[in-house]
Amino acid sequence: MADSMRQVKLPAALCESIEQRFGKHSDGLEQFLTFVMEELLRDNAAQMDEAEKRLIEQRLKDLGYI
Repeated sequence: MADSMRQVKLPAALCESIEQRFGKHSDGLEQFLTFVMEELLRDNAAQMDEAEKRLIEQRLKDLGYI
């Protein structure tokens, strides 16, 4: 599934702005957007881990363990 691709339509002005600003740092718009979206997902997963950690800690406190 990692090799399958989908097409996404984006405004041309947005694409041009991204290419101008970040073009030197990436191998193209697709690679840059893939990197950004993967980072967003990774950050979201970290936030979920923190939320789960707080929930578990609260449950342990409620039960008197901490």
